[in-house]
Amino acid sequence: MIASQLSIFSENKPGKLAAVTSVLAKEKVNIRATTISTSDTFGVINLIVDDPERAQAALTKIGMLVKIRSVLAVLLDDQPGGLDKLAQLLAKESINVNNAYGFVLENRVSAVFIVDVDQPEKAEKIIEKKGFKTLDAEALSAVEPFHYMKY
Repeated sequence: MIASQLSIFSENKPGKLAAVTSVLAKEKVNIRATTISTSDTFGVINLIVDDPERAQAALTKIGMLVKIRSVLAVLLDDQPGGLDKLAQLLAKESINVNNAYGFVLENRVSAVFIVDVDQPEKAEKIIEKKGFKTLDAEALSAVEPFHYMKY
């Protein structure tokens, strides 16, 4: 299943992230996962949200450059080698990973790895054929990471 990621291109300046979060809060868009990468003066904020189209429209309205990208959200075992199985499969099939990040759902049980690849449809077929489960946008928005953690 294919999921959606927002990629927001922005100057690397104080207040840019706050502008994004303010707009999404006002629109009642829930952020489920995020990464931020910068290179000197510009950066990319990648977000998994519960309503990508509404988020894109609201952010575009305030002048932000936003793209919705198709990504795969792959369920992995949260144990040594869990990610390696996926990475080796993608490498064997000559599928390039453009961007990726992950988070634990349940300690030592399961994790989600978000992967932006150059051939998402091919990757999806290969990944699912090898027994990995992928989450679509709705399932990804419904995950509850860390709910078993005791602080």
